[in-house]
Amino acid sequence: MGTRRRGSIALTLLCATALLTAPGFAVGTAFAAPEPPVGKSLEQVRKEIEDLYRAAGAATDAYNLAESETRTQSAKIVQIANLVVAGKDRITGLKSRAGAAARAQYRSGGLPPGAQLAMSNNPTQFLDGADRLRQGEKAASDLLSELNRTQSDLQQYAKDASAHWELLEANRLKQEGSKKQIEEKIKAAEELESKLEAEQKAKLMQLEQEAQYKAQTAWLSTGALKESTGSASSEAGRKAVRFATAQIGKAYVWGAEGPDTFDCSGLTSQAWRAAGKAIPRTSQEQLRLPKVAIKDMRPGDLIIYFDDASHVGLYVGDGAIIHAPRPGRNVTLAGAGSMPIKAVVRPDA
Repeated sequence: MGTRRRGSIALTLLCATALLTAPGFAVGTAFAAPEPPVGKSLEQVRKEIEDLYRAAGAATDAYNLAESETRTQSAKIVQIANLVVAGKDRITGLKSRAGAAARAQYRSGGLPPGAQLAMSNNPTQFLDGADRLRQGEKAASDLLSELNRTQSDLQQYAKDASAHWELLEANRLKQEGSKKQIEEKIKAAEELESKLEAEQKAKLMQLEQEAQYKAQTAWLSTGALKESTGSASSEAGRKAVRFATAQIGKAYVWGAEGPDTFDCSGLTSQAWRAAGKAIPRTSQEQLRLPKVAIKDMRPGDLIIYFDDASHVGLYVGDGAIIHAPRPGRNVTLAGAGSMPIKAVVRPDA
C-alpha cells in the first residue's frame, strides 16, 4: 500500500511538474497569453477541441466495429462459398450414382428389379433376390433423400449468402459514414487549433494538463485507491503492461492497431494480444468484458471512460494508465482518474 501511495504521489508530482515547467508559467504570476483570434477564450477553445476529438473518438469506435463486423461477414461468405462448392460436388456424385443404377437396369433388359424377381422359378434365387431388392430400394431411397437434402442445403446457403452480403453492404455504408464524421471532426479541431499562435498553443497544452491534473486530484481525493487490495497482476497482465509501455511515444492515428501507430482500443487490444489473449477490438465491445471494482483493479486491467465508452486505457498501477489520447498526441502515461471512469474490466478474469 505504501508503494502504491508513493506511486500515486509521484504521478501527482509528475503532473504538477509538467504544469510548472510549461511555457509561460511562473510561480506567483498569471499567464498572460493573448486571446485567440476566434472570439473565444482559450479555455473555450480547449473545450471545443476536446469535444470535437471526443466526437471523433466515438465515430472511430463505430468505424472499428463496422470494420470488424465486415471482416466477420466476409469470412462467413467465403465459408458459405466453400460449402456451395462442396454441395455441388456432392450432387454431381449422387447423380452419377443414380445414372449408374439406371444404366444397370438398362443392361438387364429394362425390367425393374421387382418384375425380374417375380419371373424367377428358383425359390432360393427368389429369396436372395427379394433381399437384394429390399437393399436396393433402401439404397435408392437413401440416394434420393440425400440428393434432396443436399439441394435443400444449397438453397439455404444461397439465402445465408444473400443475408451476409446485405450485412456486408450495411457495414460498408456504416464505415463510410463514420469515416466522414471522423475526418470532419478532426479537420474542424485542427483548423481551430491552427488559428492559434505558438504561445497560445503552449497555453492550450498547459490548460489540458491543468484539466487532467485537476480531475486526477479530485479522483484521488475521493479515496478511490485507499481500499485497493494490492492484488498482484497476472502474468498475462504483466505482459500487456510491458507491451503498452514499449509503445509510449508512438503517434495516435484513428483506426490504427500498430505496430507504429495506435488508436485507444487498438493499443489495448494489441497489448492483450501480445499477452496471449484475444479481446474485442473496440472500447465499447471491451466494456462487455468481466467487470471489477476500482478497489480491486490491478495492472493490466482496462479502464473504460465516458458514458458512451468511447475511450479506454490500460491500468499500469499506482493510479496511472497508458493510453493513446487523440489525434495530434502520442501514446503516453496519464492519471487513471483524469477522465470520467465508466467501468474497469479484466480481460483474463
